[in-house]
Amino acid sequence: MAYGLRHQIPAILAGGGGAIVNTSSIMGLVGSPADPAYVASKHGVTGLTRSAALAYSSQGVRINSVHPGGVRTPILDTVDPKALEGLVDQHPIGRLAQADEIAHAVAFLLSDGAGFITGAALVADGGYTAR
Repeated sequence: MAYGLRHQIPAILAGGGGAIVNTSSIMGLVGSPADPAYVASKHGVTGLTRSAALAYSSQGVRINSVHPGGVRTPILDTVDPKALEGLVDQHPIGRLAQADEIAHAVAFLLSDGAGFITGAALVADGGYTAR
């Protein structure tokens, strides 16, 4: 993530400004005893996003992060059905996200409609973190 920002920010500055969206996870906002290293890395994305937003917002660069919950991807076809059901049950909306739903959240953060949003952690998690 840091290497990406290191290359993106100068290019965006040279172009007169713009937006960056970093992808994190709901695990960048909550804790979990199951995989503390993953949780720590995702919290790092959140902190890096906010710090970079503070450093570059006055120069016309907006930097935000998106935090998806469970997303229905082909890799889940290999997951035990009971385990998959347990994952779905963790999302109050009663299902996992479709990839395009996360893409729409990212597209919004990149759009002019989000022109006053920087340093934000947009949660797209079907209610997971609302519990």
